[in-house]
Amino acid sequence: MPFKIMSLSDAAAERIREIMEDSDEPVIGVRVGVKNAGCAGMAYTLNYLKEPVPGDDHVAEKGVDVYVEPKATLFLLGTVMDYKESKMSSGFTFDNPNKTGECGCGESVQLKPADLKALAEARAQV
Repeated sequence: MPFKIMSLSDAAAERIREIMEDSDEPVIGVRVGVKNAGCAGMAYTLNYLKEPVPGDDHVAEKGVDVYVEPKATLFLLGTVMDYKESKMSSGFTFDNPNKTGECGCGESVQLKPADLKALAEARAQV
């Protein structure tokens, strides 16, 4: 059984469904990635996707599709994508076990690649 790259909360899946329904152009899902940015080093990216990008990993869960850029896969293994709303903001959040730090303003994070050996050993014990 392959590693699950990431999973979605009910709120994240519902928000992705809303994005797809409200889009003026056909949208098949969202594409998640990481880029070098901010004072902590990396930031998550999220874009609407009109068609699959060859080479992307695909997560189909709770009736929605999330595609993951290949260069982001090792940084996102085990991540739970959520959607949160407050009086001051709303947006997708990432509970990422590969996060080693974050900046004070919340715009960027420090990420390390997932330890595949440790993941394999943990799976073997289940």
